[in-house]
Amino acid sequence: MLHAPDDRPDIHEPYGSPPDPSHRFCQAQAVVPTAPGTVFALLSAMARWPLWVPGVTGAGPGPGDARAGLLLHGHRVEAVVTERAAPGRFAWSGTGDGVRLYQVWRLTAVEDGTHVVTEYGVTAGRVTAPGALDVASPSWTRRLNALWLAQLDGLAARSADGGPSQDPLP
Repeated sequence: MLHAPDDRPDIHEPYGSPPDPSHRFCQAQAVVPTAPGTVFALLSAMARWPLWVPGVTGAGPGPGDARAGLLLHGHRVEAVVTERAAPGRFAWSGTGDGVRLYQVWRLTAVEDGTHVVTEYGVTAGRVTAPGALDVASPSWTRRLNALWLAQLDGLAARSADGGPSQDPLP
């Protein structure tokens, strides 16, 4: 169940990344049928994002345990975890060629599983390489957010339907 919210319930953006100056901003909410701890585990295991996150085809450790190098839509993005508060909050920000982005997740236990609120902001800067991430389309962040939520919902549903509870990934 995906819908656009009317407000921003208790969201903390990474420092320097409020939605107002973002070129593209999107917020979405969904209820996934599993516990917040399972959802948090999926989100915080960045090295495994290529297994389920749309557009992420590579992930590796960066310097320190709060950093990762991501290959997002074919472009290198240096990601930093900006908030990790299990099981209720996870946030990261990243920079790549000509783009700065952030994503914030807020997880709340509800009767049917976990209410997930996510925000995604993208700011395009000076593009220095041919084929850099094109974030000019207003639908880019909405589409990416919807894909994240759909994948998260599918993984959580598999886990809730008797799949491996400790490791819901294939």
